[in-house]
Amino acid sequence: MKRQTIWGLALTASFASAAMAEIAPGDVVYDEYGAVAQSLTGQPGDPARGAEIVSNKSKGNCVACHQVSALPDVPFQGNIGPALDGAGDRWSEAQLRGIVADAKKTFEGTIMPSFYKTGPYIRPGDGFTGKAPKGDLPPLLSAQEVEDVVAYLMTLKE
Repeated sequence: MKRQTIWGLALTASFASAAMAEIAPGDVVYDEYGAVAQSLTGQPGDPARGAEIVSNKSKGNCVACHQVSALPDVPFQGNIGPALDGAGDRWSEAQLRGIVADAKKTFEGTIMPSFYKTGPYIRPGDGFTGKAPKGDLPPLLSAQEVEDVVAYLMTLKE
């Protein structure tokens, strides 16, 4: 009986690790510099999908603040944040994942939004209208979208 129980537990553990679940925003592990070593999904990112997210106004919209020379057809690119050209050379995959998920862990005081965070947030709307939303908010990007953006940024080499 013990042998069957141990065998069943081992099988369950192997299936669980093979089908890794998405890491929830509150469970992401950042190192002391803000890097996130572990994939948020266990699946590789899609660079083509990442490029769409970077330039899509209803998703990442990274080009609102950053310039990306590899996207010449995207108009009105920003100059508030650093150019993303060469991002794959300047930062590691883990550093880029941390920056996209929550840039404030790497760059204290940055105005870059946290794309994979649900709270806590400072709610200045309460001081003006008292109507700021309460509780956690959904992340701006899904875990797979973060992985897609990271995969795209890794292609941006000097």
